[in-house]
Amino acid sequence: MRYITFLCASSLFAVSQLHAELIINGKSDRSISVANIENNVNNNSQNKFQICLANLRSQAIAAGVSATTYDRYTQNLTPDYSVIEKLNFQPEFSTPIWDYLSGLVDEERVVAGKQKIQQHRDVLNRVSAAYGVPIETVVAVWGVESNFGDISGKYPLLQSLGTLSCEGRRQSYFRGEFFAAMRILQRGDLTEDQLKGSWAGAFGHTQFMPSTYEELAVDFDGDGRRDLVSSTTDALASTANFLKKRGWQTGQPWGFEVQIPQGMPIDGEGRRNKKALSTWVARGVTRIDGTPLIQDNLSDNSQAGLLAPSGANGPVFLVFRNFDAIYSYNAAESYALAIAHLSDRLQGKGVFVRAWPTNDAGTSRAERREIQTYLLQRGYDIGEADGLIGDKTRKAIQQEQIRLGLGTTGRAGQQILNALRNDSAKSIMQ
Repeated sequence: MRYITFLCASSLFAVSQLHAELIINGKSDRSISVANIENNVNNNSQNKFQICLANLRSQAIAAGVSATTYDRYTQNLTPDYSVIEKLNFQPEFSTPIWDYLSGLVDEERVVAGKQKIQQHRDVLNRVSAAYGVPIETVVAVWGVESNFGDISGKYPLLQSLGTLSCEGRRQSYFRGEFFAAMRILQRGDLTEDQLKGSWAGAFGHTQFMPSTYEELAVDFDGDGRRDLVSSTTDALASTANFLKKRGWQTGQPWGFEVQIPQGMPIDGEGRRNKKALSTWVARGVTRIDGTPLIQDNLSDNSQAGLLAPSGANGPVFLVFRNFDAIYSYNAAESYALAIAHLSDRLQGKGVFVRAWPTNDAGTSRAERREIQTYLLQRGYDIGEADGLIGDKTRKAIQQEQIRLGLGTTGRAGQQILNALRNDSAKSIMQ
């Protein structure tokens, strides 16, 4: 980002200088000067990127990428600096958990997930038998990662990973993924056109990173290829294999919502600080419905950590080793809770009993589309009503919050939804 900022500042200075020279010489076509500077900036960016790629060549070869492969895929590679901005804004770390979960675990996704289970029942049963992971958990990962294959990403992996290897933070990590993507192409497992995914390099139905693909992808359909892009069977089995290799314990729960005694201190508690269930029983913790903690395959010595993502006033959970296995898929507790909760919903269990401690609860994707529809009706240029809340939608919400006398948060929560509904009803009555 510092490099981009420097280029922008340099560009503005150069534009001013060149524009002044044009005026002195009797010319004042500013569009020509801006175009020239923009071309210079683009050329400088490309040159810097190519220098970086040239410097990475020996590292790639040492990592098992042939010189021929590396040269082939980097020769005409261009950077995409938009991924640097996305690197610094990841929703699982920056979005309130009630917003994050409400968009990922809604009735729409639960219904779709149950339909997918019926559609792929035979494959899922074989996958569960082979790896010991419940079919609902596998399908929950599929639903959250790509909406069951509908949204797997359109970023060319070599471009995004190449850019992240040369700019921004965590360059060392992304270089490893960059080289892994090339090894996948080198072996012929997938084609370059298939290697499209998220801005960070995850691809396929269940969004494996290239290095994870190399380690854990399986050929479950027996066609001789590990294909997480075109083969749902391979993707589902590979996901189950991932969870198993990351410590999934067959027959054990991920966790469950609990009730803690009023005033019980929770400072220092968390997923990592596990204690025997007998300890939690002694402290007066029960399941949310008041029943004992120790049921089914659990024992006094079963280890669980107390997870309170919004403090003692919101939903509180005891989480076990299987929660950690889910967490390893994407290292964010909000993400793991979304997968865990969706898997419960797919099994027919209900929503969390305790409400989140907020006066502006989150909205489902259908409700977010409704908000966007109201905004479009009011003339805001936000694209289509797709339920995805981007910068344009947030800015439009802020404008409507100002007009309606609400706090200008830009959040697509229940408050703005209800305000827009009421305002629309008043307009119809007039």
